[in-house]
Amino acid sequence: MAGTDDAVVTGDDALYVLTAILLTPAKFPSVLGDDYPEACAALGLAPLADGYGLVLGQDAEGARWTVVVDDVSLVAVAIASWDCGMEYELSPDEDSMVAALPGWPLALAVAAPGIPEPHDPEPGPDGADTAPLTPPDTATWGPAQRRLGADEIALQWAAWREQIDDEQFAATTDGATAEADGDGDGDTAESAGTGGHKGVQRVLAEVRGYVDTPPPLGRVRSAFASGDARTLRADGPGWSMVARTDDIAFVLLDDEPGEVLPVGRGPELPGLLEALDKMAVRPV
Repeated sequence: MAGTDDAVVTGDDALYVLTAILLTPAKFPSVLGDDYPEACAALGLAPLADGYGLVLGQDAEGARWTVVVDDVSLVAVAIASWDCGMEYELSPDEDSMVAALPGWPLALAVAAPGIPEPHDPEPGPDGADTAPLTPPDTATWGPAQRRLGADEIALQWAAWREQIDDEQFAATTDGATAEADGDGDGDTAESAGTGGHKGVQRVLAEVRGYVDTPPPLGRVRSAFASGDARTLRADGPGWSMVARTDDIAFVLLDDEPGEVLPVGRGPELPGLLEALDKMAVRPV
């Protein structure tokens, strides 16, 4: 998290930096969309190949602003420094600024001290200003919450994986699985008899289609995992999948609120994950 003493000058105003986010094909806030172009569209941005950095903060009046810059490396260094507990003054050059958008695309639990509480900027006198960005609704199950759930599984893979007993998998020809233990509240890994689960079958078919016909950029991403393994993330209309190249996969569906469906390796999943990893975008 940035120090709130950092300030970015935008025109005549200073922005007190609260945090920053990468918006690139390999790393973007998945809550904004299933792929990189969709996430960019949520902010009204063109999907540049190199991506953007998003700097979130407040002006002197406390208004929320998101400054978009094309100096991705600078923002990446700042984020890495903050993650390591180091101070870093994020001050993008004015020439790198692409846009200053009112509002925040994500919810923040922090605020700059000594100025009014965060609020959306007042509209201009002609009322033609851009509508403020607002975080996606995650109060009820839907695409945004489904993607956030997949994010959590990727971050806490070991905790989710230990809930699955491999002996419970009844492997089928497509690698889908039998039911896993769960209490039905969505807090544990569950499966609704996925050996014949139509939703899982549909997801696996669509993922296979990605191998033959590449989907929009960022819809399949590969990240580091332990050892030589990779963590794979794939999304599509109404579904998300998280997998480890050396292990199983988990599927989440818009149509099944709170359900997490494990998919055993079976005879086909290893080859499918290997093919996905070869075509996936990776962090630079």
